[in-house]
Amino acid sequence: MKKLNKVVLAYSGGLDTSIIIPWLKENYECEVIAVVGDVGQGKELEGLKEKAIKTGASKIYIEDLKKELVNEVIIPCLKANALYESKYLLGTAFARPIIAKRLVEIAKVEGATAIVHGCTGKGNDQVRFELAIKAFAPDMKIIAPWRIWDIKSRDEEIEYAIKKNIDIPLTKETNYSKDKNLWHLSHEGLDLENPMNEPKYKNILEMSVTPEEAPDKATYIKIYFEKGIPKKINDTEYDEVKIIEVLNKIGGDNAVGIIDIVENRLVGMKSRGVYETPGGTILYYAHKELESLCLDRETIHYKELMGNKLGEIVYYGQWYTPLREAIMAFVDNTQQFVTGEVTLKLYKGNIITAGINSKYSLYDEEIATFDEDEVYNQKDSEGFINLYGLPSKVVAIKRGIK
Repeated sequence: MKKLNKVVLAYSGGLDTSIIIPWLKENYECEVIAVVGDVGQGKELEGLKEKAIKTGASKIYIEDLKKELVNEVIIPCLKANALYESKYLLGTAFARPIIAKRLVEIAKVEGATAIVHGCTGKGNDQVRFELAIKAFAPDMKIIAPWRIWDIKSRDEEIEYAIKKNIDIPLTKETNYSKDKNLWHLSHEGLDLENPMNEPKYKNILEMSVTPEEAPDKATYIKIYFEKGIPKKINDTEYDEVKIIEVLNKIGGDNAVGIIDIVENRLVGMKSRGVYETPGGTILYYAHKELESLCLDRETIHYKELMGNKLGEIVYYGQWYTPLREAIMAFVDNTQQFVTGEVTLKLYKGNIITAGINSKYSLYDEEIATFDEDEVYNQKDSEGFINLYGLPSKVVAIKRGIK
């Protein structure tokens, strides 16, 4: 392999990126600068500086990207109700464009000749990282060791790490593939690779308890939104990061946001994983409930199409694209009057609406009532149905139906 002067590595301290540092030095004889994007991993960040240097990195950046993650990606997607395949709240996909953008910024400052990532050739993240890198550094060389080295499995990675005296918090028996950030925690691999196996939730869950372990008494919470953005929980105002952290705790304690899904990866295969997204699940639910009060029918129905499309865009790594910008312009316009409060009842993994209130509500009790009213003339519906049903009537007549 051609010798390189200096590379920037997207570093997590996990198995993949830990062994990539010595591998890069062996094969490219280059200086390796590790970059960690702090997107809410918490304790996983402890000791990373010492570990990276000990493993062979010349320098490490640990960048706090939590506010950028929330303001630039999570909140826009929340306002759009963006989901992938109607179920996945996009936790892993949310963080990748923000991290990749910072990788490019640091690579330019350091004068690096390449950016390196530890994504496998089977995953979605390789696409997400590389498309974002191309958006900000179209001529930057990208190295993906998983696509070129001789290592073929996680077991072989562990063996390589042992050979190089690299400390890893894994064994061949506990080697779930995980991704954690402020929004979620994912679990893949091992027994989860067989969809017939029920997840061992008591062994797996970290952000949440199981429904069986959740309290026998319901928890009520109120969430206040302003123009589609969450601002308060139970009348207490929080900043953009803290509001998710608080809801993660409340949701996790009530077993909210645990899903077991088989999804269609961008690269063509199906994969199975268990995801914990307690706070995010609450926010998505509450936001959609508030929209049911504040948005008209046609906007809601069309916005569902845009939310599904935005979910695909995020999942497919196309965040920095003109289409995403155009969709967000539409979504932002719909949020002008999405202001109000939603009361929710949480009970053993369930979210139940307990009340919605907004000064911009389009709900009119006088029109909707089943009791006598003076604003709705029920006779008007006959003419409406005759006109609305005219195409169906014409088809029947022309087909000779009597």
